[in-house]
Order: sequence, then C-alpha cells, then structure tokens
Amino acid sequence: MQKKWKVVTSVMLTSSLMMSSLFVNTAAVNGQEEGNPPQLTGEASIDEVVDAMTLQEKAALLVGGNKEVLEEIDNEIIGDQATRVPGAAGQTQAIPRLGVPSIVLADGPMGVRIDPTREDDDDTYYATKFPAPNVLASTWDTDLVYEVGEATSHELKEYGVDLLLAPGMNIQSYLLNGRNYEYFSEDPYVTGKMASEFVNGVEDQGVGTTIKHFAAYNQRADNNIDSIVSQRALREIYLKGFEMTVKNSDPWAIMDSYNKINGTWATENEDLLTSVLRDDWGFNGFAMTDWEFGSRDIAKQMEAGTNLLMPGSEHQSEAIVDAVNDGLLNEEILDRNVKEMLGIIVQTPTFLGLEPSNDPDLETNAEIARKAAADGMVLLQNEADTLPLDSNLNVSLFGTPQVETMTGGRGSALVHSAYHLGIPEGLQNAGFTLNEELYDKYETYVEEMRDTDEYRETGGGFFNSTFPTLPEMDVADEAVTAAENSDVGIIVLSSEFGSYGSDRSLEDFYLSESKEEMITDVSEAFREEGKPVIAILNVEGPLEVASWRDQVDSVLLSWQPGQELGNAVADVVTGKVNPSGKLPQTFPVVYEDAPYSETYPGTDQFIYEEDIYVGYRYNTTFDVEPAYEFGYGLSYTTFDYDNVRVNRNGNFKDKITVFATVENTGDVAGREAVQVYVNAPDGKLEKPEIELKAFDKTKELRPGKKENLKFELDAQNLASFDEELSAWVLEEGTYEVRVGASSQDIRDTTTFTVDEDIILEEVNDVLEPQIEFDRLSKLNY
Repeated sequence: MQKKWKVVTSVMLTSSLMMSSLFVNTAAVNGQEEGNPPQLTGEASIDEVVDAMTLQEKAALLVGGNKEVLEEIDNEIIGDQATRVPGAAGQTQAIPRLGVPSIVLADGPMGVRIDPTREDDDDTYYATKFPAPNVLASTWDTDLVYEVGEATSHELKEYGVDLLLAPGMNIQSYLLNGRNYEYFSEDPYVTGKMASEFVNGVEDQGVGTTIKHFAAYNQRADNNIDSIVSQRALREIYLKGFEMTVKNSDPWAIMDSYNKINGTWATENEDLLTSVLRDDWGFNGFAMTDWEFGSRDIAKQMEAGTNLLMPGSEHQSEAIVDAVNDGLLNEEILDRNVKEMLGIIVQTPTFLGLEPSNDPDLETNAEIARKAAADGMVLLQNEADTLPLDSNLNVSLFGTPQVETMTGGRGSALVHSAYHLGIPEGLQNAGFTLNEELYDKYETYVEEMRDTDEYRETGGGFFNSTFPTLPEMDVADEAVTAAENSDVGIIVLSSEFGSYGSDRSLEDFYLSESKEEMITDVSEAFREEGKPVIAILNVEGPLEVASWRDQVDSVLLSWQPGQELGNAVADVVTGKVNPSGKLPQTFPVVYEDAPYSETYPGTDQFIYEEDIYVGYRYNTTFDVEPAYEFGYGLSYTTFDYDNVRVNRNGNFKDKITVFATVENTGDVAGREAVQVYVNAPDGKLEKPEIELKAFDKTKELRPGKKENLKFELDAQNLASFDEELSAWVLEEGTYEVRVGASSQDIRDTTTFTVDEDIILEEVNDVLEPQIEFDRLSKLNY
C-alpha cells in the first residue's frame, strides 16, 4: 500500500516553542525557575522532562483531554474529545511548554471509528469496516489477521490516530455476553495467537494498540459485577491470551475492565496491574481505564498501575493533585506513571511529526475485508453437496435481514464505511437472478413495520441498536409461488442486533416463532418442488440450530463480517472461495447444556464455577454433545491426515515437535485448518480431556497435493498452573497428541512422555478469591 503521509520535521517543535512562552508565568507560580524548560525529544529526555513538570502538569497528563483540566494554562489542544480527529474516542493532554503533544485514541474492533463528516467541510472521512474479531478467529489464519491489522494501521495513520482501542480479547466463556463478537474465541490459545498477530500488524506500521478488557470481563449485563475466579482459571483461561500477547507482541497499552476481580476493582487492582502485568509478564506500556467517568478511587488507581483515566474530567485532575497534597498519594507514583506514558508518546506518529493525509486507500482495504470475511465464514451443513451453486440460477431470498443488512458493530465497534453491501447485492454482483417481486414485498413490509411505534428505528447512537428485531413476514403463499419459479431458496437469519449496553437474551439464542414458521414454510414449498434451501446465519454469535437444521439442505455461517458481507457470501456460495473457516466457539444444542445456565449473569457477584472447563473443555470432559463443536467447519473438498508423529522418540525436554501431512483428496482446491490438541495426564492437578496447543492452516492445495506441517509445543504452553506453588508446572506422565479437523474430529494421535515434574516458572501469588466456592471438577461432577 502506498504511504500517503509525510514527515513534518518542524511542526511539533515550532508548536512547542510557540506555546512555551504561554507557560512561563505558570511555571514561575508553581515554583519553577524561569528560562527554557527541557523538551521531550525522545526516550532519553523523559527523566529530565518529568523532573521539570509541575504537579498540575503530571496530574493533567494522567487524565484524558477534557476542556477544563488545563484551562488555567491555556492549553490550546484541550477541548471536546474529538478536537483533533472528530469522532475519535479521546485524546490525552498536551503540555506544549515541555514539548509533550496530545495523542489521539480511536476505537475499535472492526476498524477506525471516526465521524464521516466534519463541520464546514465537504469532504468525507470513511473507514473500512473489517470483520469482527470472532470472524477473524474463524479464519484460523494468523497471516491474514496480521494483514487486517496492517490495513487498519494505515487508516489510523492517515487519519491522524496514534492509538487503537483494540483488540478486545476476553474469553467467550458465556454464550450471552453481548460483546462476544468483539472477542476472538472461547479458547485462550486461539485468542492469544490471533491478538498477537493483529497487534503486530498494527504496531509494525508505527501505530499503537490497546488490548482489552483486563480482565475477567465476560459479561455485559452488569459492568459492576464482582467476578469470582480461581487463580488457576485466571492464569490458564482468562489471563493466558493477554500474557501471550504481552510477551509476543509488546502492545503499547492495555485497558482495564469495569468489573471487580475477586473483590477488587480491576482499575484499582495492584495485584493484577503490577504484580501480574508488569512483574510477571514484563509489560512495558501504559494502562488506561475504560470510559468510566470517574467512579473509582483515583489514588488507588494511580498506585495500582492505572496510568490514564479516560475520558477524563477536571474533577479527576484536581483529585490527583489533592491526593498528593493531602499525603494520600506519593508523587513518586505519579512520576512512574508519567514516565510510562511518555515512553509510549515518544513512539507515536504525532510525536514523530507525521502529517495525516486523510486519504487512506479504502479500495485496497475493502478487498482485504472481503477476503477476510469470506475466509471467516463457516460451512456448517451441506447435504448432497448443495453448495456451491451455479451463478446463473434464479434465487428467492427470504428473511428481513436481506433488507436490513447486518454487517455488525455498534458502540465502540461502530464504523462509518462508505458502503455496506448486503446479500442481495452480492448475489446479483455474482450473476444470480433475484426474485424481485419477493424482495419488493420485503422492502414494503420492513418500511411499514418500521413506521410503527413498536418497531420504529431507535436512531442508532452509541449504545442503541438502529434495528430492533422485526417479526418475520408471513410467507406461506409467497414460498409456494417462489418455489415454482426459482431454482433455489435462501433464508437469511439474524438474531437480535441488541443494545450495546446489555447482554443478549435467550430470545437471541433461540429463533422466534415467526422465524421458525418461515423456515418451515419455505422448506416445505421448495422440497415439494425438489429444490434446495440454504440458510445463511447473519449473526453475531452462536444460536440454536438443532431443532430446525434438518429442514434445510445447507447452513452457512456468515457471521456479521463487515462492509463486504454480500460479496463475501456470494464468493463462498458460488465456490469462488472454498470455505475454510472453522468455529472458534462451541454451538450448544440447547442453552441448558452450558454449565452456567442456571446462574449467569449473577447479582453483585458471579462465581466462575466451571473453573477451567470452559467451552469445548467442558463438552469433551463431561461428554456433553454440542450442535457444532469447537474447530468444526466443512469444505467443498476433503482432506486426509497422515504421518502424525513427534520428534526425539517421544521424550520431552524443553519442547516437542509434532509433524503431520495433509492431502487434498477431493475434487477442488482448498485449505484446511489443522488443530493439535493434547490430552495431559492427571497428576496432582486434574486436566480437561483435551486442550488446543497449536494450529496451522495449509496453503491452498490442489486436488491430490500434500503439505507437510510442523507444530512446536513448548513446555510453557503445555504446563498447568499449580495454585499451592503459585507456579507453572509440567507434570510427569504420558501426553497424547491428537491432530484433527476439530475438537471431535481427531484424525491421528501420537504420544510423548515427561519423565518428572518440571517447575517452569514461579509467579506472584496473587488474585486469590476471598470466598469459598465449589468449583466444577471432573472428579465430582
């Protein structure tokens, strides 16, 4: 991609020199000598700049950029959160007297969230709406995730944004979490691998990332919940992805979560933010609050290791100053926090003088979004090889989502792209002939329903859905006519888009009565004519499928994958793209199959009773059959696995290498996501039946072609967390390596042995729950 920014070597320095004269009197009032103050010129100058800062300036830098905070020293950069980049989530305070610029922070998980229009400006400022993290995880393609991060970074830079408030990487441990689409997977290894590559893709281009929400933020029903989690579950499940990303990719920032963890607010949790994040993992960036508007103890936040309070208020800045003056907060803590902030600021595009072009390459990035969307789609069912379809067919589309295109994202995931391409348009672009009469009826129906008080559009906004769910139109008669005159019926299903400020409900997991009736009517009509029916799941997350999937021939999970939804669906439906996506999250048969179904989301407290048995770990350990298992996904071709083995005759030292050969045994080219699970021996610590320890995706293999894959399993990734020792331990015994196409479709196995217990790493003994609770155990379940 062509770089459209240029280095402006004098802008920042000139601005700083011009503004420094405004601070002379202020500096004198605060007890500093008059003269030329030191300037922030790079990492080597940080200590000198911090020494020259007034208490008020330190407090201001640690609070987001709001108008009143530094008003008394005429800071020209402070104003509305969108002063520099309209629509960006926030910015930090500038201190021009010392050459400290304001940096801009922008959401989010599906692309750059800024305003598309600006006052007194005829230009538009669109961004690419990329697939959400759960779609990216469904690709099982780390190189592609890196490419999406790289493309996102270019848009950030071209629009003058220094720090992306993404990726989100909380574990999808609870099915109804309203923000699961912002996260990657129910599995910490997939989460850590995907987040690491996305962070690398963004930061290798010189823009920062913010991994979030730290930590155990696994619901949206109550942001103030106290998450009660065992130390082992925290270390192995809920912190593991963050640890991998910190160690592998060095993110610039991390965002604290709203909730408590074992009795202490995450933003005030020194055990979490210092003992674990910085001491155990070596984090080198800064920590910020989520947009909480000052509801926590500021002194405790500063002491714990929260550097930046967002979005920031005058009250917060004053509270920091008062806490120091009253002896409640040591100013040395402020110095530490400021230095960590400045260590990142000196790496930003703003500090380096890069001038944004406001003209990113949206056309190129749209192609990347389209590829990622198609590769993230999962073929769940394909009876009699119904798919792919010839593109010269006549198609009848059913379901209101064909009119109200659900590309995904709201709140921090809202992206103003130049277009959202729906499924009808995508199919037409691919050459299909659509049943226009049926589509017109849907358009009229949606328009009339939206004109009623019950289903009127909410108008959007940050927290609300633009599209409250509509009941499906009665299509009993239309289905019969369509089946007589069309070659294929396609049903587009979408769960409720929901509100940003709450979790999903069971009505979002189970189809409504009107949707079930539509499926039955369409299926019966088309089967009467001997014609196929395809269901496209245009959804944010898993939904119930077991009760109705036999009524249709094929089921394609499209997710809500960004602006190129329609083209990507057409690419897969026609076979232009052979589906290779696989599930990063389990689809249960019924909600009651989840171990938390009777307790989630809790009141005041929520106890993680399932402990380490999250998602497929629970299903495989306790023999709970899912509708579709973790790692599942079909292809238009078939693959054989062979020659699975380990090196060193199966004797483990510091790592073990697993080998496998994959062959395309079908008739069309395709790619296969190969998964490596390990069944570890129970010693002192009980283990799940299987845990994912590695994965890779083949290149595109033509029929009859093979690829040899190699997977490295290191001791740290194989270890379990021993709470009594506060250490990662690799226990002795025989480990079975299971290589397969999903968590249940295991193709071949091999073993290796560990001769004795190995204590790999001792860590800080922190974050222990202060209450007794019964944890789910395979020994007592």
